[in-house]
Amino acid sequence: MPNNTVFSPQILPEHIALIKAQGFKTIINNRPDGEEPNQPQNAAIEQAASEAGIAYFYQPVVASAISQKDCEDFADIFNNAEKPVFMFCRTGNRCNILFHHTEHLDLLH
Repeated sequence: MPNNTVFSPQILPEHIALIKAQGFKTIINNRPDGEEPNQPQNAAIEQAASEAGIAYFYQPVVASAISQKDCEDFADIFNNAEKPVFMFCRTGNRCNILFHHTEHLDLLH
């Protein structure tokens, strides 16, 4: 768990209570809405996080096209986020890629 961070596959709004119970303070969603049919929409997950009192950020990225700007935007969110951080996307892989690209650029504190 680098820097108190977990990379997870897609979550549902009803998973927020468990995430909070596990002690996470911030959730970052890196999955764009509409990638697949029946995918939970960002707004529903964000609402559940807000109701649970967990900080929530939506930063959709495409794993094959992560840019320096994506990394800079992520660093701004992550560096100011209360830890530990729970990140998710479809499989957790793009979160891992974004985190490590940003770390490689020496943008994480």
